[in-house]
Amino acid sequence: MAEEKVYPAEEQGGKSETEEEIEEDMETGEKEEDVYTEEGREKLVEDDEIEPGEEGFMKGAEGLGQDSKCRKCGKILKDEFLEKEIDGELHRFCSDKCAEEYEREKNK
Repeated sequence: MAEEKVYPAEEQGGKSETEEEIEEDMETGEKEEDVYTEEGREKLVEDDEIEPGEEGFMKGAEGLGQDSKCRKCGKILKDEFLEKEIDGELHRFCSDKCAEEYEREKNK
């Protein structure tokens, strides 16, 4: 009796697709544009189905809201916040005080 090969990860959708494969599947209609993926958001903006601001909002949702919290104190950021590049990474803060304290701690 021949042993049957089973590929459970692929059968359950575990096969990771490249960005190009995802975009091609959306173009051909094999895959719906998903607002929770970068490729899907870009396609939805391109097709004028969502606004660029909505794309940014969903991008924050995808990252579990990390871009919407102060990097130092964790306070939820409102309309006004400070962005500062530290060690090549962009961080957001609720105030100059939090940005300065975070940078001081990082440089210890």
